Amino acid sequence: MFAQTFNSIHHYDFTPEEVFPLLCPVREKDWIDGWDYEMVYSRSGLVEKDCIFTTPFGQGIETTWYVSEYEPKLFFIEFVRVTQGLFTVRISIHLSEAKKGATADIAYRYTALSKLGKTMIESMVAQHFHEDMKYWEKALNHYLATGKMLLKEPVES
Repeated sequence: MFAQTFNSIHHYDFTPEEVFPLLCPVREKDWIDGWDYEMVYSRSGLVEKDCIFTTPFGQGIETTWYVSEYEPKLFFIEFVRVTQGLFTVRISIHLSEAKKGATADIAYRYTALSKLGKTMIESMVAQHFHEDMKYWEKALNHYLATGKMLLKEPVES
């Protein structure tokens, strides 16, 4: 059908050991403004291999997330998320040490499941991906520095 990959590199002022535990649906509630999830399956109650959770997508549609890879010693995590009838997304995140803090290599691989999904990837995702990633990088650094969530700026209409 149609697939497209979006990449982002993040720089954190904190070590991979400090950043990695925050890449968890439970912990993201602390630092991502507007994040909401429902845990479906986790032995520990936190992110781990085979963890499954859902997030609202809008208009009554739900996205299901599956943690396909989880290697905390390597600072690597991979999610597969499915928004039924629209698209799948494979999200790979690998943290590595940098001179000051950590660097995250992030890849989102979108695959359309329908014509509408393709249109959404080509328009909404392509337009907002880098903006969303900038907020994510800034929000995580802010949270680690202050212990507080960085609120998103209101969108002007």
